[in-house]
Amino acid sequence: MLTDLHSKRILDLACGTGRWLETLMRQGGEFGVGIDCSIAMLRVAAKKSCITGRLARGTCDNLPFRAGVFDLAICSFALGHVEDLRSTVFELARVTKPQADIFVSDLHPEAYARGWRVGFRDHRAALEIDTLPREPEEIARAFCANGFESLANMALCLGEPEKPIFARAGKEELFAEACQSPAILVCHFKRGSERSTQSSASRSLSREAIQ
Repeated sequence: MLTDLHSKRILDLACGTGRWLETLMRQGGEFGVGIDCSIAMLRVAAKKSCITGRLARGTCDNLPFRAGVFDLAICSFALGHVEDLRSTVFELARVTKPQADIFVSDLHPEAYARGWRVGFRDHRAALEIDTLPREPEEIARAFCANGFESLANMALCLGEPEKPIFARAGKEELFAEACQSPAILVCHFKRGSERSTQSSASRSLSREAIQ
């Protein structure tokens, strides 16, 4: 889905170690920047030559960019770690241009209900990260309230490319069963015109004031 990146100005929200930003820049993005709150993650990302100097430390709900900068934004496996979803989406609406595309991916709530979690593993232990599982409808409401149109909402299952992950974890016998249910949620939103975005944001703020 991430095609035609020529002349696109790209934001990688919660970029982590910069894997996605590196990929998109190598695929022709005109300009890209990644933001993350983790110094350790950014330190790893800075070692990738094509994104060195394109990284900033900050939080998703207070982006250090002026308004109307980006044509494309991605947020991969991070919304579950964001406590204030509405403020994050409001900031995305502020820093993106009219007609900008936003792609969001996260652990599917059905996978979370089956006990799946996100985390890290090294030679010492496996660490689980606290997350706030969100239904697709909640995510869509937050974006639509800020002037975005929902273009796609996909529940994706695992496939052969993920099989080695199970093998490395010593759980290959669980792979076939794991492929039967949604594992990843992917959403595609498009920002509306400047007028419609401002109108939606005003309505959203008004509802908050009333509540």
